[in-house]
Amino acid sequence: MTTQPEPDLERVMGERRQLINLTYRLLGSLAEAEDAVQETYTRWYAMSGQQRSAVESPGAWLTTVATRICLNLLGSARARRETYVGEWLPEPLPGPAGRAGWSAPASTDPADRVTLDESVTMAFLVVLDSMTPAERVAFVLHDVFGYPFAEVAEITGRTPAACRQLASSARRRVSTTRTSAILPSSSSPASQRARIVREFKAAWQAKDIAALIGLLDPDATAVADSGGLALSFLDPIKGADQIARGWIEIANRASGRTTLLERTVNGQPGLVAEQDGVVVTVFAFDIVDDRIRHIWVIRNPEKLRPWTMS
Repeated sequence: MTTQPEPDLERVMGERRQLINLTYRLLGSLAEAEDAVQETYTRWYAMSGQQRSAVESPGAWLTTVATRICLNLLGSARARRETYVGEWLPEPLPGPAGRAGWSAPASTDPADRVTLDESVTMAFLVVLDSMTPAERVAFVLHDVFGYPFAEVAEITGRTPAACRQLASSARRRVSTTRTSAILPSSSSPASQRARIVREFKAAWQAKDIAALIGLLDPDATAVADSGGLALSFLDPIKGADQIARGWIEIANRASGRTTLLERTVNGQPGLVAEQDGVVVTVFAFDIVDDRIRHIWVIRNPEKLRPWTMS
């Protein structure tokens, strides 16, 4: 009887980038994604060499285990969020431009292991977070990563028909959400989005309430995530007028040590606030029909880890 050789380390570890990409989209947190992938590799190397050699496709094995870990984490996360202070938002990622602007050279930030495309924008991640864990997994595996439903079924332990139904339900959630990530035909080109964010920054710094209102969709919403660890508004702010007034109040309270900078956030133009060179707030924007429809404000310091200077 011939035994196939154990998969080499380079081949197995070469799956790590794909696993990080998958688990971040499933969990909305780079820290949790990295932990899930680490646990996946721990389980791989907990097997004997003979057991590892018997695995026909290490990549498929690793994907299955990582996905199931994420399913368990998503289930427990819903319970944890019942005690979370204020709104919960996905963890924001610095783009390839790092901290030097929208068109700077690529950085070496750990977040760069996540490929930044339309499936990782803050708008899309927020929609994913509205799904049930099973819907999210089926949708991400099939619609984002292109796994056939037969493979999704093997990974999740469900039938192909059940996975197809879950993905269909997830798509209905997506179709009812009006964001630039979901309606690319209605969204602005990248250069236009950058211009709008830049104008918002200028109007904010000038405390020009009329200019701010003009840049916002009349039905815009602003949501902040502090986790109770930083000063912020707990309830969403709705309407252009209320958001503009709220941002003027933020400007009035800002200390002289605060610097507002243009940065890439999850692949889209955004802003960050720094105090003494440390990022204390990340602002992500959703722009539809040349107006800002959503603003997401992340102030929870535990979610700003990828932005911390090493």
